[in-house]
Amino acid sequence: MRRQRPTLIAVSTLIAVTLTTAPTPANAAPPDQVTALTAHQADGYTTLAWQPVDGATDYQIERTPVDADNTPTGAPTIVGIWRPNRQINQHAPTFADAGYNPGDTFQWRVRARTGTTEQPYSDPVTATTTAPWGNPTTPGEQLRTGWETTHAAQYTTDTDEYAYTAAIDALSDRVRVVELGRTVQNRPINMMVIGHPTPAATPEAVAATAPVAINCNVHGNEPGDREACLIMARQLAFSTDPRITDLLSHTTVLIVPTINGDGRANNTRGNSTGQDLNRDYSLIRQPETTAYITMVRDYRPVAGYDGHEFGNSRAGDLPMLPPRHQNVAQPIFDQSQDMIEGHMYAKGAEAGWWACPYGCEGGGNVGLSEETILRNTLGLKNVTNSLLELRSSGGQTRPDEGNTTNNRRRKTYSALWTFHQFLDYHRADRADILKARSEAIETQAANTGRLVFRGSRPIPAHPAPHPGDSPPPLDAPPADLILGNPPCAYKLTDAQYNGARTDGPGGVGTTVAQRIAAHGWKVITIGDDHYIPLNQPERGLIPLLLDGKGVEKLTDGERVYPTLTGRRNGPLAVTGFTCADDATINGPVTVRAGAALVTTATTISGPLTAAGAAGILLADSTINGPVRIATTGTISIIDATIAGPVDLSGNTTGTDAPVLAGTTIRGPLNCTGNNPTPHNLGIANTVHGPRTTQCAAL
Repeated sequence: MRRQRPTLIAVSTLIAVTLTTAPTPANAAPPDQVTALTAHQADGYTTLAWQPVDGATDYQIERTPVDADNTPTGAPTIVGIWRPNRQINQHAPTFADAGYNPGDTFQWRVRARTGTTEQPYSDPVTATTTAPWGNPTTPGEQLRTGWETTHAAQYTTDTDEYAYTAAIDALSDRVRVVELGRTVQNRPINMMVIGHPTPAATPEAVAATAPVAINCNVHGNEPGDREACLIMARQLAFSTDPRITDLLSHTTVLIVPTINGDGRANNTRGNSTGQDLNRDYSLIRQPETTAYITMVRDYRPVAGYDGHEFGNSRAGDLPMLPPRHQNVAQPIFDQSQDMIEGHMYAKGAEAGWWACPYGCEGGGNVGLSEETILRNTLGLKNVTNSLLELRSSGGQTRPDEGNTTNNRRRKTYSALWTFHQFLDYHRADRADILKARSEAIETQAANTGRLVFRGSRPIPAHPAPHPGDSPPPLDAPPADLILGNPPCAYKLTDAQYNGARTDGPGGVGTTVAQRIAAHGWKVITIGDDHYIPLNQPERGLIPLLLDGKGVEKLTDGERVYPTLTGRRNGPLAVTGFTCADDATINGPVTVRAGAALVTTATTISGPLTAAGAAGILLADSTINGPVRIATTGTISIIDATIAGPVDLSGNTTGTDAPVLAGTTIRGPLNCTGNNPTPHNLGIANTVHGPRTTQCAAL
């Protein structure tokens, strides 16, 4: 209200003059000026942090190149915009600046904006950024990628990659480069196996270390993650940092720099046949995807990341997404979400990276449930994992990235940060990751609950402001793609199983039998029929390829339902293919030569004997008596309880190693003369008695 009396006006004016002309303390900041600006240097980026200004809408980050005397050598440039949805906490704003040549010196200032009104800049901070990792005079550390030597002007070529990884292999005892396969155009698909002081010698030994896997470049025209993988490989191979040696002492890191070497050489999304390889990890029609899935079968990584780039300029720096297919076991989905939202979001807020769900702002129809996508395939294989996208362009929050090299640096160094955080998460949460995996395998092998042929778990949004304004859309399964009564197994004819295929490169495809073997599924063959039971760890993936309702299937298998349920009294001699579900068998069970027994939720009160059987798959079952198995067929015992001695001896099962996992045996366990040796999928058994030779470590 305006004052009317002159005396009051005079007094108020005097007060105003007094206040505005009073001396200002030397250390007082103007109103709405950013204060307490700091610049923390890291590999390829600088974390800027400051005190928030009340009422600020956003902040602008300015960078100026300077010389050793802090004299500007170039024009100041707005390189970043901080907005509230960049991070999950608002009380400590941060921004990761990565659009510069590492090792150069800069001055940074930050100012708040209220609406479009610009407030005063902060006092500047000046620092020299961290040079590329590795002492240039130390063998091994001195290695540099083609991307690094050209200062991000060019990506590393395929031949440079092979020379670089071979040099790391030659100079570091921690690294072994193995060839997983060849591309359509005969380029090697290499994997670096990294451990401390040396990596385990065989795939089975590596699997025992609970390894992690990073797939760096499936789309050939999305190479940012690949460059990060190559840099990180050098760090893991040669660093003496206690953090690195500790990480590698507790796991093995598997890095596949370029699964799609042909696409990278030609800068195309697909491989040389035009196939989008990230739509082929379940079908494995291409040699590249077959190589990767075979690696997953043999090395059994427990956690993984899959690197991509994303064209949405409104998205975050690092969109991420877990395996969403509804057939993925709940513990794997939950653990993957914890890795993303519980770890990456919080650590991103500390470092200044904008981690968010795939899509973020205006993401559109992304992140759905196709089982052919690696994150979903891995989830269905009980691997805690995430897709990683690098926003392809700078977008509104990084206005200086019209400069191509700066854009490439931000993408690569943000990926490098993510992959290191992934390793830290595995180190800190290894026990929870293994627990989730064990629970998932046991849940899948129990073969309970509905199956869906397409459909995603929801990703709820964080409360605003948050790093996920637009979570990926709900992809609910339609009624006709839900199977409420899952079968016991799928039966394939020999023509379906071994018949020629035309869905591979050049119209020639591997057989269904070869693809099932690459996935590592147990198969029971009786006569000309081939049975693929569902009471095994990848139960959620099997129907997607073998059921007639499969959206992207291999063949139309015949559903086989349980033949034995309820109570049965007296001895049982099993012939042919017998499936028991929720059954009680009061008496001894003998599985005849050439026959097969598959059980879930079943109790056998008596001994179980199998000699020359075609297959024995027991899951979530109880045997109140001794078990004796000697066969050339497939063997799998998961999450069973056996009240008696167990003898697995003289089994010769080709390349199909017997599985004994998560089982309680109230008696001795004898394993001798088996070829190959039984394994436990990384899930320990409980044995109340002595264990012999081959099963001593199970």
